[in-house]
Amino acid sequence: MALLNFRKKEAQGTKPVNPELEAFLKGYSIEVMPRTAAKVEDFRALLPEGTRVYIAHIEGTPIEDMVATAKRIKGEGYDVMPHFPARIIKDKATLENWISMYQGEADVKQALLLAGGVANPHGDFSDSMQLLDTGLFDKAGFTNLHVAGHPEPNLDIDPNGGRANTYAALDWKQEYSKRTDASMALATQFCFEAEPVIEWANALKERGMNLPIHIGIAGPAKLQTMIKFAIACGVGPSLKVLQKRAKDVSKLLLPHEPTDVLTDLAAHKAANPDFNIEKVHFFPLGGIKTNANWAIENGGASAQPAAAQQD
Repeated sequence: MALLNFRKKEAQGTKPVNPELEAFLKGYSIEVMPRTAAKVEDFRALLPEGTRVYIAHIEGTPIEDMVATAKRIKGEGYDVMPHFPARIIKDKATLENWISMYQGEADVKQALLLAGGVANPHGDFSDSMQLLDTGLFDKAGFTNLHVAGHPEPNLDIDPNGGRANTYAALDWKQEYSKRTDASMALATQFCFEAEPVIEWANALKERGMNLPIHIGIAGPAKLQTMIKFAIACGVGPSLKVLQKRAKDVSKLLLPHEPTDVLTDLAAHKAANPDFNIEKVHFFPLGGIKTNANWAIENGGASAQPAAAQQD
């Protein structure tokens, strides 16, 4: 159905594509969960060839479901990057087993390592640095290892405010990137305003942090949905963008789209080619199909779904 919709719009003539936004969206990634992926009949009707698909591992999701989802999406021709949330992994043996299952059944060679949203660790690990320090990902030959970035202060990491602990963790990961063969990058939490993101990215660069940034962006969703997820995920200062919009009752039921924040970031990237945000990573809060169709409408030729590109 999504492919048919795309062709219909193409035949009728689409709106002009912003070339800066088109360039910025090239090679975007998207996040799914086993239950949301199951609702997609064919990813090739929605996503461009070669799209990286992150698979979020929520507490309580059986590893078997995660691996099955990775196998299915990999089988459709996409690179999969499952989450490894430290706090729900019991011990080194469990981690090694997960890696073995992913590689044996789905040929996984990429991972996003993060602490996870659990307050109390289930076992030996509490942060991504401990996972990296096991050496298991390098031993298994992972080609890409991403870690979390936080454009806004994170109270889970710095409970007293500020960024001291966050910066210390980033410095450790920067040093780790020098002794691993894997390519590393920061994948960030979603945000709604460009200026604070630009300031944060520039501050990292000034500190000597040269890991590329994949900026997290919330895909189109109803405003109420967006606010709910923003509060749950601890998104702070940029939440005011949504709150200001919510004051207009006429907009409450309309989808909030990422056009403004991405257009601003794309313009900054075009004016500053060495800007260290290299990719866009979508959190499809309003659904995978909705997010993919927005990208198709705004991302130009490179955002066409794989099935359409083959026609």
